[in-house]
This record gives sequence, structure tokens and C-alpha cells, in this order.
Amino acid sequence: MPKPLHLLARLVPQSLLGRLTAVMVVGVLLTQLAGNFIWAAQRRAEALNEVNAASQHLGHSAASAVRFFLSLPPNYRPLIIQQFREMGGTRFLVNINRAPVDVQAIAAQELADAALKQLRSTLKEDLPNVSKLRIDFAWPERLPVSDEGATIGDLPDSWVQHILLTKPAPVLLIQVEMDPGHWLYLATLMPNPYFLETGNPLTHDRLLLQALSLAAVLLLSILVVRWTTRPLAALAEAATAFGNGEQAPALPETGSREFMATARAFEAMRERIQRYIEDRERLFVSISHDLRTPIMRLKLRTELLDDDDMRAEFHDDLDELDMMVKGALQTVKDSDIHENPTEVRLDALLGRMVRDAQLAGHKVSFEASGLTVTAKPLALKRAIGNLLNNALHYGRQAEIAVRRNAGNIEIEIRDHGPGVPEDAFGSLCEPYVRLEHGRKQNSSGMGLGLGIARGIVQAHGGELLLANHPEGGFRATIALPGGAFDPLALPGQDH
Repeated sequence: MPKPLHLLARLVPQSLLGRLTAVMVVGVLLTQLAGNFIWAAQRRAEALNEVNAASQHLGHSAASAVRFFLSLPPNYRPLIIQQFREMGGTRFLVNINRAPVDVQAIAAQELADAALKQLRSTLKEDLPNVSKLRIDFAWPERLPVSDEGATIGDLPDSWVQHILLTKPAPVLLIQVEMDPGHWLYLATLMPNPYFLETGNPLTHDRLLLQALSLAAVLLLSILVVRWTTRPLAALAEAATAFGNGEQAPALPETGSREFMATARAFEAMRERIQRYIEDRERLFVSISHDLRTPIMRLKLRTELLDDDDMRAEFHDDLDELDMMVKGALQTVKDSDIHENPTEVRLDALLGRMVRDAQLAGHKVSFEASGLTVTAKPLALKRAIGNLLNNALHYGRQAEIAVRRNAGNIEIEIRDHGPGVPEDAFGSLCEPYVRLEHGRKQNSSGMGLGLGIARGIVQAHGGELLLANHPEGGFRATIALPGGAFDPLALPGQDH
């Protein structure tokens, strides 16, 4: 798998609840992003139209003011401006300077540039005889009013009451040369002083509204998904319990129509499998009982044969047949042990098995681990016993180690034999499969031990790992999942 896809797979939640919640959240986010994009495009177009219309109207007003002052004699202009100020000001803050005032214009923005372009076009159209014209947007802080250095903050409040607002807004500054040495200074606000903010779709109010809607959708999706997936969790628990041979309560036939159909199908499947297992047990018990009688009769009749060689061959064939019947019955019984899971102290269990092997003259080493695992004691003992017997038969010497690894409890049995060819691992656990050196060293075996051990381990939800040891020999590792704990943490426990 390519690295980006592998990384994406790791980021995707593993649970159905997490995946459905992620899909809901991503869907809402994509919908909001698409909605914001469309709304922003529409709002941008509307804002441009509004700014152009307002700029055109303001340009006509400014042109009228300029024409009015152009019509006055130069010595009357200061008197008219003083009258405007005494009256409390007008829409425009008006002043006459000897030269244009230099101002620090605001940073370039789409709406501001569109407004300036429309104003310049309107003023040139209304004032064709004016050759020198300056138009800028500037912030009111430290905005100069005259060429003598006075700022807008130095003027009386009554003069600038229509310009200075509580929240600063960009000031439109128009400077027109009426005649040499006389520049008309006009300062005002746009009809919408905060027109620059209309082009921003991600306002605080809109972001808060979208965050609240996302939180509401997330909460509702989690509640709905949990309500939907809760029956599936009960179904998974029932399937796990049934797979481990435990008695699980019947699934409630409540919930959605699909889950009720699944629950009924699962219950029917569980009943069929249970009947199959019971029928299989009865079948093998019957086969064992029915075959032993004719085998015994054949052995008795074999004794009547005069030919010693033929009698010996018949005995060997009947013994092999009897062993095959017993082995098949053992396979069924050993892989289907009816026990209740309990806490098994591995040190005590393995210690007894090691002592028995040592009393029989075998070399077995084992170090206590203090670990405990939830399992069926007799079944687990049979699985470990099969692996230990194989190690002692084919390796002469065995080593047992118990450790905790990534949340699992691992029981490793290693021998010092010749190991297993790599091409034989695929069929090693199949019934009646035996390797060449195994047939030489243990002629009475039937090749059922590994298969029985694997079936028991898998019934516990674990895994049987088979591999050659790097330092020689063969090792079989029983990996049992979760539920393991350290009994040293429990009061009153002996070790």
C-alpha cells in the first residue's frame, strides 16, 4: 500500500461509531465550506455593487461641494467654511490648504480600491475642468487636516462629529486644486462606514453560528450512532462468548428491523451449530463404541490363524485401526472441552507439568513469571502438554518461558531438535501429518497434537505461533489475549 494511503488508513477510526461520526463531521464541514464559498461569492458581488453605488452618490455630492467653492470669490471661501463649522459641521469636513496634505493611505483592499476607482471616475466626469485631484482612504488616527500640521484630533468635537466614531472607520479624503496655491480639503465617511467588513464572510458571529451548528450535529450524530451500534456491540459480545464456548444470554429482539433480522439469524445459526456439535459428539462416541466390538472380534479370529507371519500382520493392521479410531475420538474430545473459564496461575500449572517431565527423566527448564491468565484450565493444560510432549520427543530438551507482550500473555515452548523445514509449516497442524524425523523418533504418534493444541488456543481467542528458533531448534508460542494480570497485586495470593 502506498505510504499516503497507509497513513490515511491509520487515521481512519476503527470503530463503527468513530467512522460514522467522522463521516457526519466531515460531511457537515464540507457542506459548510461549500456554503461559505457560495455565500462569500454572492456577498462579494453584493458588496461591490453597494460600494460602487455609494461611491457614485458620494462622488456627486463631493463634486457639488467643489463646484460651490469654485463659484465663490477666494476671499469668501474661508468665511463660508467658518460658518459651516459654527453651524456644527456638514457631511464634509472642509478646509483650504496651500498645498495637498500627505496622508498614509490604508492597505490595498478590493472594496477600497473599487470605491476609489468609482469616485475618481465620477469626479472627473462631474469636474472636467479640474486637473489635479487626490483621493485616498486613511485611518482617522493622526490624520492631518492642514498643511500646518494640525490633525483631525486637534479639532473641536462639533467639527468632526460626523467623522470620528467610537469604532474607527476609514476616512475618505478628497483634495482638489481650485487655483494655484489653493487646495480644497474634503474629508468624510462612506454611507456605510464599515463597508470594508462586508466583504469578509468569516465574521465572528458567523463562525460562532457555524461552530454551534457543527457541535449540535456532532452531538446528535454521536447519540444516533451509539443508539444504532449498541445492538451490534451486544451481537459481537454474544458471538465472542459463543466462540469461546461460554453460555451467552439470548439477544433481545429490539432495535431496527435489520438488527432484529440479524439477531434472529444469529440465534438460528447458534442453535444449528450447537446441534451439530452435539450430533458430532454422539456420532464419534457411537463410532468408537461400534468399531471396538468388530475390531475385538477380528483380533480374536486372528488368533485362529495358523500362519504366524500373517497373524502378526493382521495384529499390526488392527492395532493401527484401533489407534486411528482412538485418535479421531481424542481429537474431538480434546478440542471441545466443556469447562468454565477461570483465573489460571501459570506458575502453578507449568510447575506441575515440568516436575512430572523431570521425574520421567526429561530435561525441562522453567522460570516463574508470576502471571495469571483467564482460560479453561484442563483445555489449556492439554494444549501446553501436547506442545511439551512434541518438544521432548523431537528435541530431547525443552525450555518454557512466559512473558507479557503487547497486552498478550505468551507461553513459549522451545526444543533443541533439528527444527522444521520452511516448506512444511503450511501443513504442520493438519491431522495425521508427520515429518520424517518425527516418524523415526516417535513411531507411535499420529500427528494430532499440534492440531489439537491450535484448536484449543483458537477457542480461547488466542493464536498458536510456530517457528524455528534463531539459535537452533523449534519453538511453539501460545499467545493469549487480554485479561492477564499480575497476581502479586492481589492480597492473600501464594506464589
